[in-house]
Amino acid sequence: MAVPKKKTSKGKRNQRHAHWKAKAGVAAQKAMSLGKAVLSGRAQGFVYPIAEDAEAAEES
Repeated sequence: MAVPKKKTSKGKRNQRHAHWKAKAGVAAQKAMSLGKAVLSGRAQGFVYPIAEDAEAAEES
């Protein structure tokens, strides 16, 4: 016969929730940092396509 599982404590639930939120915060911070680096031209190891029109405008 099936036995119900034990209830998870509020502390454990809050701990998991806090960890999940912290991971999201770190991901957002990394994305913002990468975006700033790309815009300022300091990006290292990040490849993104540049339109051919933009290249022609910069050369002339």
